[in-house]
Amino acid sequence: MTEPGFAEDGIAEGAAAPPRAHRRMAPIVPAHNVAGRALVSVIAIMTFLSCLTLGAVTLVRDTAAVWQSQISREATIQIKPAEELDMEAALEKAASIASAFPGITGAQIIDREATARLLEPWLGTGLNIDELPVPRLVVVTINDAYPPNFQRLREAITAQVPQASLDDHRTWVDRLVTMAHTTVTIGIAALALMLTATILSVVFATRGAMAGNGHIIEVLHFVGAEARFIAREFRRHFLATGMKGAAAGGVAAVVVFLVVSFWSARNLATPQADQATALFGNFAIGASGYGGVALIVVLVGVLTAATSHLTVVAYLTDIESRQTDTGE
Repeated sequence: MTEPGFAEDGIAEGAAAPPRAHRRMAPIVPAHNVAGRALVSVIAIMTFLSCLTLGAVTLVRDTAAVWQSQISREATIQIKPAEELDMEAALEKAASIASAFPGITGAQIIDREATARLLEPWLGTGLNIDELPVPRLVVVTINDAYPPNFQRLREAITAQVPQASLDDHRTWVDRLVTMAHTTVTIGIAALALMLTATILSVVFATRGAMAGNGHIIEVLHFVGAEARFIAREFRRHFLATGMKGAAAGGVAAVVVFLVVSFWSARNLATPQADQATALFGNFAIGASGYGGVALIVVLVGVLTAATSHLTVVAYLTDIESRQTDTGE
């Protein structure tokens, strides 16, 4: 009896061909399962936290740069009250010396009313500056392109007004730069830890998927399926999973930044908002911040696919090694 022939797709000749949907090869990795949904949630959470960390670092870095720029453009002359000192004349003398010095673009005397407002948070309202031994200030504006020689400026002022002292804010600038660098370093370290946790989660999820479909993988491997074919199937699946979770986390982070920025803009007149704005600006991370969020989303997706690929290759290499050791 003649055996029936087979077509290229494995269907006996003369047999009714099933619908095309039924002839489609089932994926090695199930598209929807509990582990897959859990992995999407984990990736979304880790991406959300990573984006928040990046946004916070961006805010602190930008605000520190603004502070540094503002502080470096100004210096302060402080004149302490003393007996028989004509404070107003001393202020005028110090401002005149500073204004004529190379590298100085202007000098402004802080009047009595402005000095009283500066002291209101500590001493309350209704202050009489003349009755208190309060130093008076002259704010000096510095030319960014050609800054002055602060030591010579200090000597020139103290020679004419011995009660005066010049503060160029270098100590504050150094502290500010150190704080900004420390914050950026901590943020980068936290971001690296979150990405590491994401990679480990993908490794465990890949191993779980391979354990659940191990018999299928081994059969495919035994009948001659190449490792790169199997790895490609896993890589494709986990790339889609990673991009789905990363996109969800990135969108959630962007929504948080937009809401906080909107709240900050709507509450500029409140004391709480003033303090927060002084520390972090207007909570707008800018184009660079949103670009960083998009970069993290893509990076998480790529890391997810690459991690699953390497895990599958290592698993198949281990199978081949066991076969060689047993002499199969």
